[in-house]
Amino acid sequence: MIVMKFGGTSVESAVAIERLRDIVASRLPEQPIVVVSAMGKTTNRLLEAAGLAVAGQRAEALDKVEALRAYHHAEADRYGAAVVIDEHFQELTELVRGLAILGELTPRSIDAISSFGERISSRVVAMALGAKHVDSRDVIVTDTRHTQAVPLYAETNAKLAAVEWGAVSVMGGFIAATAAGVTSTLGRGGSDFTASIVGAGVDATEIQIWTDVDGMLTCDPTVLPGGRRVKAISFAEAAELAYFGAKVLHPSTVVPAIEKNIAVLILNSRRPEVAGTRITAEGPKSKDVAKSIACKKSITLVNIQSTRMLMAHGFLRRIFEIFDRYETPVDMIATSEVSVSLTIDNTARMETIERELREFADVDVEHDKAIVCLVGDNLRWQPGVAHRLFRALDPINVRMISQGASLRNISVVVAQSELREAVERLHREYFTDVDPEVFE
Repeated sequence: MIVMKFGGTSVESAVAIERLRDIVASRLPEQPIVVVSAMGKTTNRLLEAAGLAVAGQRAEALDKVEALRAYHHAEADRYGAAVVIDEHFQELTELVRGLAILGELTPRSIDAISSFGERISSRVVAMALGAKHVDSRDVIVTDTRHTQAVPLYAETNAKLAAVEWGAVSVMGGFIAATAAGVTSTLGRGGSDFTASIVGAGVDATEIQIWTDVDGMLTCDPTVLPGGRRVKAISFAEAAELAYFGAKVLHPSTVVPAIEKNIAVLILNSRRPEVAGTRITAEGPKSKDVAKSIACKKSITLVNIQSTRMLMAHGFLRRIFEIFDRYETPVDMIATSEVSVSLTIDNTARMETIERELREFADVDVEHDKAIVCLVGDNLRWQPGVAHRLFRALDPINVRMISQGASLRNISVVVAQSELREAVERLHREYFTDVDPEVFE
């Protein structure tokens, strides 16, 4: 049994669904479980409609819902899905009207409205394939942290074990339900996570993530086109890359797969003949120092300096208690005797955080920064890594540097305006002459 996850671009149209059908047909002996995202940008459009509704723009919100209905009919009616689509959109329209009356969008209602994309797409794809449909909300059980729910694995695995899987089964990614049966979601990008949860729960031989790129590349193609395909990589390297901005893989995806030692493949639904990237517990041996360069854009750098000459006892604790209280994750950190520099990518509560920090420290906030992260298992064994990296980046001004405790990554913060040049310089330094067994 294998799990095959198809992202939004892989189900965005009838043409894309036909490609999906051909790909699944070639894997029938492996009894595939197909996990699908919402069609195209449906989730974004659903949330836009919800935002308009609670802002008092009821007519505009309903217009967006009708446009989505028309889009789904245009692409999916040929699979006999018209009635299913109308049933879901009737429920969705009622929900949007309710939001317009309440004028409030809670995390629970966000989950309810954003779930419709996967609820509809999974039914459409199941009909297109003539496959068994399994409602993810019946088998993925989570806690009650709506919009970022955490799976309850014991309950989920028990439900997965009780499913009578078909020759082909289809589920919606991203969506789940609490123990009380209330719709929840795993966070944006959670369809990858769904695939991994299901794969681990059914002891799949392989988890395939089908997207619109040939696999993991040596650099982000939206920053620097022309990167090389990474044929194989370790779970640890993939996790570092995912966390630091590699969009091809959701950061949480590898966790259940690691625990069960299930290989994860990144494949291109538009070019299924390409071998993609294989992620396993132990990556292949390579003569190259690095495997890839990841980037995170729109980063904010926060410099915090103690108002005392020496760092007082509890200084770091006070800093991180504030970020924890306002649920703002920290990406990178560097410390000295009297100061701390850290980066965040969510500034929604920065004004309040800064005000509390200023009660015991001087604070300087720098916006429009980017993280550039060099990742590779071999970084652990290479002397002079920082020297080589700074030489390659010269004359770009590096605002901060950090090497992870795993020693698999070395990250720097640069001005976002210099991001492309920084990536280009590092790519030329590390990926001009590479091991053909690992890169293509």
